[in-house]
Amino acid sequence: MQNLLRTFAAVLLALGLHAGALAHKASDAYLQMQRGDAGLSLRVDVALRDLDLPLDLDADADARLTWAEVQAAWPAIEAYVLTHVQVQDCALRVQARGLERRSDGAYAALHLVSDCAPDAAPPLRYTLLRDIDPTHRGLLKVEWGLAPLRLTVLDPTQPVQWVAASPQPAPVASPAATAFLAEGVRHIVTGYDHVLFLMCLLLPCVMRRSPRGWQPVDGLAQALLPAASIVTAFTVAHSITLALAALQWVALPPSFIEPAIAATIVLAALDNLVPLFRGRRGLVTFIFGLIHGFGFAGVLGELELPANQFAWALLQFNVGLELGQLAIVGVAAGALFALRRQPRYPTWAIRGGSLAAIVMGVLWFVERTADVSLLTWQ
Repeated sequence: MQNLLRTFAAVLLALGLHAGALAHKASDAYLQMQRGDAGLSLRVDVALRDLDLPLDLDADADARLTWAEVQAAWPAIEAYVLTHVQVQDCALRVQARGLERRSDGAYAALHLVSDCAPDAAPPLRYTLLRDIDPTHRGLLKVEWGLAPLRLTVLDPTQPVQWVAASPQPAPVASPAATAFLAEGVRHIVTGYDHVLFLMCLLLPCVMRRSPRGWQPVDGLAQALLPAASIVTAFTVAHSITLALAALQWVALPPSFIEPAIAATIVLAALDNLVPLFRGRRGLVTFIFGLIHGFGFAGVLGELELPANQFAWALLQFNVGLELGQLAIVGVAAGALFALRRQPRYPTWAIRGGSLAAIVMGVLWFVERTADVSLLTWQ
């Protein structure tokens, strides 16, 4: 069990390192397909940070993209997108290009057109970042004549996607009915800062503070009650601000939200070492959860959906977030409960894990505040 505890601590440290090296937002591209008077129109927006992976846009390797570097890379960007985004029986060409500032950074925006104009929206072949980032997704909005608007999540590992506005014989991939449910799960599972924050809150749930220091709880119920209160507070809070931010009723700049999320990790970890919150952890978790909700909202706010489509996508996305969160909490809580009676648990798990989280949170805060890259992950 001692070796198992050390392994757990190493895994937690690796999670912290990985979290410190990655931005919390999952990798998404945004696509809009329309049928116009002159044929098919397709807009593709891809984050420059994602395009840098296959194309090495940062020519001088100084971790900063300049306008000159982007200008020089446009031919490569266009060729890469045209190779990995293809419409069946429709030859695409670039009509216009530009940069788009979105909530999580700068995106290359390509306006593609084709002279073809089929009666129904044709299937799309999508393989962007397929061999580099298997978690990447394309979020496609289809407006085709009088047909209802359709939403599709494009998985580059399943390149032929069903985007038709009406049934027709073509390869079928994931339907839009539950697409954003899976998208919500993906965003919490790959949202390493949110996972690290939850882990900081869960580490002491199987222990109790006493004059003699940390002591293991006797029964599972004593561990589940604080864990349940934490999860409930976090869920309610981030659901509130997710809806408000995605509806664009409340807007806070990423320059504030991203460092604030990093700060919540540091404070939650510090409370494990020194009791800062003194019995008010549920309230503090709720307040911190409000901040994390803004971090989840970008994927929906960028799609500019009609009200009914937006409400359905928001519901699916939030349910997916909660399902992913419950899975993470369930696995972590079970492992921590099994290890709680180990003599070195307070040292290895609580103290060591919290110190690792503090280091990562501080580095992350500096990165997000000063716009510098202190950590890389290959």
